[in-house]
Amino acid sequence: MSTQQQHLQHQPGAAAARAALALPYRYVDTHFIDGQWVASTGSARNDVTDPATGLVWGSVADGTTEDLEKAVDAARTAFDSGPWPRLSPSQRAAVLLRVADQIEARSTELSLTNTLENGSPVSETKGAAANAASIFRYFASLAPLLESEDVRPFPNGLGESLVRRDPVGVCGLIAPWNFPINLMVIKLAPALLAGCTVVMKPASPTPLSFRIIMDGLAAAGVPAGVANLVTGSGRLGDALVRHPKINKVAFTGSTPVGRKIAAACGELLRPVTLELGGKSSALVLPDADLGAMGDTLIRSCMRNTGQTCYISTRILAPSQRYDEVVDLVTSTIAAAPQGDPLDPATVFGPSATASQYRTVLEYIESGRAEGARATTGGSKARLGGDLDAGYFVAPTVFADVLPGMRISREEIFGPVVSILRYNGIDEGIALANNTEFGLGGIVFGADTVAAQTAAERMDTGSVGINFFASNHAAPFGGRNDSGLGTEYGPEGLAAYLSYKSIHRR
Repeated sequence: MSTQQQHLQHQPGAAAARAALALPYRYVDTHFIDGQWVASTGSARNDVTDPATGLVWGSVADGTTEDLEKAVDAARTAFDSGPWPRLSPSQRAAVLLRVADQIEARSTELSLTNTLENGSPVSETKGAAANAASIFRYFASLAPLLESEDVRPFPNGLGESLVRRDPVGVCGLIAPWNFPINLMVIKLAPALLAGCTVVMKPASPTPLSFRIIMDGLAAAGVPAGVANLVTGSGRLGDALVRHPKINKVAFTGSTPVGRKIAAACGELLRPVTLELGGKSSALVLPDADLGAMGDTLIRSCMRNTGQTCYISTRILAPSQRYDEVVDLVTSTIAAAPQGDPLDPATVFGPSATASQYRTVLEYIESGRAEGARATTGGSKARLGGDLDAGYFVAPTVFADVLPGMRISREEIFGPVVSILRYNGIDEGIALANNTEFGLGGIVFGADTVAAQTAAERMDTGSVGINFFASNHAAPFGGRNDSGLGTEYGPEGLAAYLSYKSIHRR
């Protein structure tokens, strides 16, 4: 019996353990508007479901048009006449540093709430607070960049221009359900340092965890109206994107929704940052150290039960080592425990929602129908006990995958990885670039010069050599259908700035 199979055995008491958790929010009917929690003007509620058990454990207000108006008006007033945009960047940075401390103090409740919302294992969510705090601290470190004087002489020597970096205004920020804390924070932190005010809407399945961040903002002294949070369906997000008092939009999510947001912002001539889907490739060079590759495989190719935008879910293996790669990937994935995401030993949890669970199973069926070979997984996972109704898909490896198959071309967003064969580096690069997306990627190779050369040829926003990780100081963004603009780094801060040139003799 494999390690994974042993972990799949009956796990009693999961529901009782969840009920006993001390969480700050479960059933709520308020939004955070103008510095305080205020009751929604409507009576409709959206349930919050634990994907590991299929049980409803909370609910939030389904925001109304009136709720959104109040939030946007609070942000607009705070920007037009409040203190926040008029503080120096260093003063705002000091507040961001206090926010970071407040978030870290709430790390346990953030982790547990996140896990119950989307099923991400606590081995993943336990780092969410520290990562969010580090993002705030990084952007706080950029305050001197905003305070440095930028004077540019005329080329003809007849004058000079003072270039001012002003906050862009009121920003609408929309985050997805896979990393509901940090994918909002990478928008919020630079917006706040720039001097913007914001209205945020979390994804419908994960509306509770970010309330804890809002408490941290208030405790750190962020002025009323600067940061506002409303919960609701996609309808509310669409209204936020199109609201006449919003100056900029930032969205992370699916490519189809991103296209609609881009169209709306184009019509409104409204700046927009979009971080969308991916179908990234891990290019295994003939000299790759497969043992070292196995050590980083799950983090790089199946992180968060495959629900990560940049992971390399297509593994491109050279023909002469194809069987070795298939064996390595299969054994590594099969040995990783799947189970209760509240168990620290769990590596693979459930799909985050019932609809995503069905989507992943449909992709697995399409892979089989098109001739791919499942070397492990390939079905629902039955965990027994209170977890039997959870949205668990057995982590799946497909071999003998061809470039035209759906599982090779489309983003699955689940625990499914495909292994393709290539002959020669040119064919390998062509396969890596044979996608409509361009977000992440990895090159595994012992010769670092050859690996660097291959990475340079990959048409994607980020590439790792023998591992993959995000760097808060370096731009992260997608090419092609993976998005517009970048987050992180000074480039991510620039997305929340508006430039003014003052010409003088």
